[in-house]
Formats: sequence, C-alpha cells, structure tokens
Amino acid sequence: MNVQLLTIDPQNDFCDSAGSLFVPGAEEDMKRLAAMVRRAGNKLNDIHVTLDSHRTVDVAHPVFWKDSAGKHPNPFTIITVQDVENGTWQATNPGFAARALEYVKQLESNARYPLCIWPEHCIIGSWGHSIYPELSDALIGWERERFAIVDYVTKGSNVFTEHYSAVQADVPDPTDPSTMLNARLIDILQTADIVAITGEALSHCVANTVNDIIDNFGDENVKKLVLLEDTTSSVLRFEQQGEDFVKKAVAKGMQVSTSIDFLV
Repeated sequence: MNVQLLTIDPQNDFCDSAGSLFVPGAEEDMKRLAAMVRRAGNKLNDIHVTLDSHRTVDVAHPVFWKDSAGKHPNPFTIITVQDVENGTWQATNPGFAARALEYVKQLESNARYPLCIWPEHCIIGSWGHSIYPELSDALIGWERERFAIVDYVTKGSNVFTEHYSAVQADVPDPTDPSTMLNARLIDILQTADIVAITGEALSHCVANTVNDIIDNFGDENVKKLVLLEDTTSSVLRFEQQGEDFVKKAVAKGMQVSTSIDFLV
C-alpha cells in the first residue's frame, strides 16, 4: 500500500508561540504530528512538506500598501476593490498601482478570499521560515531510517499574489510557473492509496490545498484523502471557516482520522 503524508506549512511563524502569525494550538499539533512520524514512519512511502516562502515586499504584507498619509495598513486589514479605486489604499510603489488594482479585482471575481493584510511572516531565510524543530527532527530521522528524501514544496515567493494553496496561487501568473497548477505534486499524490493531510492553518492553507486537490483529483480519488484533525488548527477568529471546510470536504468523500489512530 502506498501511503503519503502531505504536511502544509509546519513553520515557526505559524507553529511557535513567538511566531509572527502563530496559530493557537499549532505547537501541540506539531508535537503530535512528530510523534506520528516517528511511530508510523516505516509505513509512509512519501512525505511532502510545503513551505510558505515570502519576501518582505508582498501584496499581503503591510509595506506593499499605504494610505493618503503614507501610513501602512495594520495586520488583518481587508482591502477591497472599492478601497483601491477610491484611494483608501494604494500601492506604495506607484509602478505597481495598475497590477494591484487588477489583483483585487481578480480576487473578488474568483470569490475565494478578499485581500487580507497579514503580519510579515515566513520571510525566506528567517527563523520564522524554518520548520518547527520537533517535527524537523522527526523528518530528518525518517530520511535516515528510510534512506528517503522529504519532498519540500515552496510556495508564495511571487510578490503579486497570495499562495494559500500548495497546489496553485490564488491568482496564478501565466509568466511565473511557480504560481500555476503544481501538476507534479498532483500526479504523485494520485499514485497513493492513502494521502494523509495536515498542517497549518486549517482555515486557510490546508483548506485551499485540499479544495484544489479535490478539484483536480477526480471524484474517485477523493476518498484517498485523510485529514488528521488533531494536528491542524485554524487561524484565530477563522475557526468557523475551518469547520465549514471540513464539513464540505467530508461531504465530497474526504475521511477524517487522528495522529493516534492513523496507520495503527
């Protein structure tokens, strides 16, 4: 049986209480996940780990935007098409103005999420970008014991689009292959009999990844997906969004388990 594990963004900025975008519950999530990898690693054929990988200048970071007084928005500010058209918020770099307006318009039309300004997080090369230490140790141990290679999948380095999903950016850029559908990952996951999915955050990156996988998997493959519900949590104030995602995905065929029960 081919069993694969897909772990979404298990990074310090999300999973450590000192992280810039800490998800409540994530520290314990990662400890339970690390314990599962150590316990059942000999039954895992492949492990895929996505890494949110941002630059300081990013369309969803405060420095990208300013108001008429030159002040940057506070984290968790929502920027709408109307806000950009009426000048409430404008691109800090005037050369980005047209692209910024087009971006929020495309976000509105795809009805996924409005533009939310997040604290700077997962900056490439920073402590916050690194994998939570206990899980990192477990992954390195798995590589040694299995003589295998963890598949690290980076996402989010294009400054003009958000990239919640590990499968594709919220607004793909045809000139940047890293934002387009990750067919390689989809194809590998389709070879599995079981795909366990976990990581942070349930309400955003996990939800979008699973939804995109389902859209590209075909109905017959959705039942392969197993959410490890005790190793994933939602962003604070977005808990209902996480719960709604799980209900909809289960209705489409996704299964739910825990790190303790999985592969026992």
